[in-house]
Amino acid sequence: MGSSEFSWKLADHPKLPKGKQLALVVLDGWGEANPDKYNCIHVAETPTMDSLKQGAPEKWRLVKAHGKAVGLPTEDDMGNSEVGHNALGAGRIYAQGAKLVDIALASGSIYDGEGFSYIKECFASGTLHLIGLLSDGGVHSRIDQLQLLLKGASERGAKRIRVHILTDGRDCLDGSSIGFVETLEKDLTELRAKGIDAQIASGGGRMYVTMDRYENDWSVVKRGWDAQVLGEAPYQFTSAVEAVKKLREAPNTSDQYLPPFVIVDDSGKPVGPIVDGDAVVTMNFRADRMVMLAKALEYEDFDKFDRVRVPKIRYAGMLQYDGELKLPNRYLVSPPLIERTSGEYLVKNGVRTFACSETVKFGHVTFFWNGNRSGYFDESMEEYVEIPSDSGITFNVQPKMKALEIAERARDAILSGKFDQIRVNLPNSDMVGHTGDIDATVVACKAADEAVKMILDAIEQVGGIYVVTADHGNAEDMVKRNKKGDPLLDKAGKIQILTSHTLQPVPVAIGGPGLASGVRFRKDVPNGGLANVAATVMNLHGFVAPDDYETTLIEVADS
Repeated sequence: MGSSEFSWKLADHPKLPKGKQLALVVLDGWGEANPDKYNCIHVAETPTMDSLKQGAPEKWRLVKAHGKAVGLPTEDDMGNSEVGHNALGAGRIYAQGAKLVDIALASGSIYDGEGFSYIKECFASGTLHLIGLLSDGGVHSRIDQLQLLLKGASERGAKRIRVHILTDGRDCLDGSSIGFVETLEKDLTELRAKGIDAQIASGGGRMYVTMDRYENDWSVVKRGWDAQVLGEAPYQFTSAVEAVKKLREAPNTSDQYLPPFVIVDDSGKPVGPIVDGDAVVTMNFRADRMVMLAKALEYEDFDKFDRVRVPKIRYAGMLQYDGELKLPNRYLVSPPLIERTSGEYLVKNGVRTFACSETVKFGHVTFFWNGNRSGYFDESMEEYVEIPSDSGITFNVQPKMKALEIAERARDAILSGKFDQIRVNLPNSDMVGHTGDIDATVVACKAADEAVKMILDAIEQVGGIYVVTADHGNAEDMVKRNKKGDPLLDKAGKIQILTSHTLQPVPVAIGGPGLASGVRFRKDVPNGGLANVAATVMNLHGFVAPDDYETTLIEVADS
């Protein structure tokens, strides 16, 4: 479509009225699974969501939130909050993170781009440093992509390579990091046999070293900086395999929380601190837990902690982690360009919008929703409210998080009459689910349900409409399972807790006094996914969605 022909004007829906206030509620990490004692949503008291479920199949249905439905490479790829909110907001399916990197590595185009050319200038005299999560979880990174990048860079002139590993145990099994380190060491040994000086230089657990997000706790990034850049850490080892094995022996330690360590040579000297003239690549494709390190590596006027020494480096991300901040400035793989999001269409068609969450998910209900774009489309039409998350705690300590405050702000926005769409994310079931604390996750689900009730009560008061959905599963299954679906046990006979997202579908519920009679879910979109929600919401605002959007989930039955 040529720019001259393009119009932001949406056609009026032939049967649905405009002007109804619509509350769009995203329950983060709220999937649908068989009821059992490891399904925290089932165990929790959730009368509001239970009552919505009674509306099936006309007012409640499930949609896909993982795999190809959200632009990920395979049906084994669990969804996450970024791709989920991209799909919810964009209304179309875009190749995402891992898939973009897979395509670039398979075609070799990753080596032809500006980002790789930029770091390649350091290969002759400097070291190539790769920093990221060592895992096959596929949420933030994948070890096979690291292996391909090591091979590709070494074939293109990298003579000295250092890998700074972050152990996982969150998106994959706790304890699996030893195997990943052994796999990586084998690859590095083969590179050394070819005359390339390739070693692991430092490491630490992802939740304690480097991978904080949303500026929650800068000390996490500082611990990584000290190990990766300065070559300083409380633990020194001559082998990374030994490091992970030894550090895991401490009580209450897991892969996620391993303390930082550096690898030293026989004389006790760190083998790979980052120095002037080096190249650095952060190899994670997912943005949220790389942005803080990217700022520390890239910003001259950085003041969040004392960097002590700031090497003159060439730095590139695997992807650009924040399109609005242009961070990092250089990257190996270009992000999906998500234009014409539902949020921009609706604002340009007079829909006044309020969006709110707490810090840990604020970016999802704004930046990711709007196609990886910070800021407002039209400040006179929109208001975005961020409620500060509790910092410095694990969320199972405060499982209610800020659900009540988010709901109160949404309620006030609804009752003010200033907005046509009130959009929120309730993070509890995801953030507490990630801690693996089943009892706390039950409390979290109850708190989220109470928040939904407050929002729906306000919609009831103003004669509005609600759409309640989720971005991916988590809290509905908190245990690892075998192929038959039975819980897996560890060697001690205890259940193996699942802290990651899941492959389960998520609900979409519609209702409210403003919902026109005859509106119901269609039966001819059985494989609907999150991207179908945008057209559905546009319809409920009284508009027909653009032709290239994924089809709406609703129809209006003739009364």
